[in-house]
Amino acid sequence: MAVEIERKFLVVGNQWRSLAAGVDYAQGYIASGTGKTVRVRIAGDKGYLTIKGATVGLARMEFEYPIPVADAREMLDRLCNEPPIEKVRYKIPIGDLVWEVDEFTGVNQGLIVAEVELTHERQEIQLPDWIGAEVSHDARYYNANLAKFPYSSWSES
Repeated sequence: MAVEIERKFLVVGNQWRSLAAGVDYAQGYIASGTGKTVRVRIAGDKGYLTIKGATVGLARMEFEYPIPVADAREMLDRLCNEPPIEKVRYKIPIGDLVWEVDEFTGVNQGLIVAEVELTHERQEIQLPDWIGAEVSHDARYYNANLAKFPYSSWSES
């Protein structure tokens, strides 16, 4: 069984921008609910189909498979709920970890989130200076929820 264990944080400042080149991502959800999702993604020139289980603590089952980008594009256009998630992802290696900074565009413009995958839930990590508040347990920041309730629709409260 494949298990994803990750922590998620808001990003502050711009120090991270010079640390990696970004790759355009487009993704949509064929199914989401009760914590389970089926996602289609195009990352640069590669397509993926991903199935994720419900999150328990910081962990969840995750199965990801490469698919032809033409198939991924067709699934995004014809099978996925609107709006798609659009973002630029920057992969920033720091020590033994790789931080993935997602700068959202489209209806989630203005949101910048960093995720880091861990080997176990209690793994100690050094937070880079550009890491802000942790949002690992705030479901609003899950990409599947951002597709349903975009950042641009959030109120200031």
